[in-house]
Amino acid sequence: MSSGPTVGDADGAAAPVSPSRLPLGPSVGGPRGPAPARVWYAREALAVARDLLGAYLTTRSAEGDVTLRITEVEAYEGAEDPASHAFRGRTARNATMFAEPGRLYVYRHLGLHHCVNVVTRPSGEPAAVLLRAGEVVAGAELARERRLRAGVVDSDRQLARGPARLAVALGLDLAANGADITEPEGAIVLHRHEAAVAAPHIATGARVGVGGPGADVSRFPWRLWLADERTVSAYRPGYRPPASGSSPHRGTTSA
Repeated sequence: MSSGPTVGDADGAAAPVSPSRLPLGPSVGGPRGPAPARVWYAREALAVARDLLGAYLTTRSAEGDVTLRITEVEAYEGAEDPASHAFRGRTARNATMFAEPGRLYVYRHLGLHHCVNVVTRPSGEPAAVLLRAGEVVAGAELARERRLRAGVVDSDRQLARGPARLAVALGLDLAANGADITEPEGAIVLHRHEAAVAAPHIATGARVGVGGPGADVSRFPWRLWLADERTVSAYRPGYRPPASGSSPHRGTTSA
């Protein structure tokens, strides 16, 4: 893991293209809004998480472009959130969480797959939003090819259903750690639709795979998703120690 923001090199990222190349997804029905400025991300993670639902993330590479609509997220704060990577302070792994907002924090989970997060709050205040799932609205053929290289995909619904699949579909790995998503002509850009998602269509609950105090849904109902959306991932609880208490309490964390 990098000790600070880094962006993909010539082996992993392609030159940016004009925003006019952004395709219109079938669920949009009109022009997408602009890429939010950095100040838009300089807010509490939970507020940004809510506003990311229904937004679009586009990756551009030599292989082509892929755009997905974000359908599920999880918020992670810093010292006040026991499930956060930044709960115990800054490390080489989580350094990007302390960087300026509007960048990606990408890490490898359990050495198996990558997770993509959006950094929030002002610089020095670590917080991030994990992108858990999305609907691929453009570039589905390329997303499917990437997923097939990594394993099995049985339907378009599964292309980006879960954080590992989302990262693969978008072609993102550790080379994207620290990438700026506020530049309209960047290789990775987030853009929003003009109309915000109505609050009644957003559901909340416990974060997936989180154990320990961070799993307390009464304090941290910080998983948010678009209700009745088929691409939202399945919930699973975090690790629970034996009843004897002889083993140290451990929990899986996401950001």
